[in-house]
Amino acid sequence: MVERVVPEGLRRRRRPTKQGAVLSERLIIETALRLVGEHGADALSVRRLGAALGSDPSSLYRYFRNTDDLLLALADEFVGRAQEGWRATGDWRADLRDMGLRIHAVYLANPQVALLAAHRTTGRAHETAAVEKILGILRRAGFPDTTAVPLYHAFVDQALAFAALDAAALALPEPARVADEEVWRASYGRLPPETHPNIAATFPLLAADMRGSGYPFALDLMLDAAAARLP
Repeated sequence: MVERVVPEGLRRRRRPTKQGAVLSERLIIETALRLVGEHGADALSVRRLGAALGSDPSSLYRYFRNTDDLLLALADEFVGRAQEGWRATGDWRADLRDMGLRIHAVYLANPQVALLAAHRTTGRAHETAAVEKILGILRRAGFPDTTAVPLYHAFVDQALAFAALDAAALALPEPARVADEEVWRASYGRLPPETHPNIAATFPLLAADMRGSGYPFALDLMLDAAAARLP
């Protein structure tokens, strides 16, 4: 794509696409999410999007400068979805925990897109709203700005890092994912206490815990550490 985005007020397509829908930024984003979810990163192309929309690929230029611009829109869409229905309770710890779990869950619901978008900074409306909310939670709780800012940084990076890690596991082909899960039983479960006493002693707990994400526990650890820094 090239940089020739049409101003928002002039974007509306006069005729519907071959599928009978009027082309819009929302329709493009939803179609891109579906394609990447079904086919992976290679689906994020002008040609494939145009075919899926029943529209001339060049019409996408009216909405996005290039495919990276579209990817940033997808990343911002995820941040927006994480905030849907969220309400502050006044309990800073509960509010942050809820926000973190929402972010993590949204990315895991769309693992193929998460691999492309979790590390991006969009500067768009949903992201800036989330930054404002999280900083507001920390500042209202009484954290000084010199503490609130690095706490915000650690909180967001932790949520997105776990989201990317867990999404990568979910995005594996089914045989590879099953094989990875089987390693805990087939390999670790057979290690003798004579050579690996700690693994042998904890194996039932270890095998059960490793089936899920470590994020909720890590999030609680981070919130415990944050509470210790509250004046």
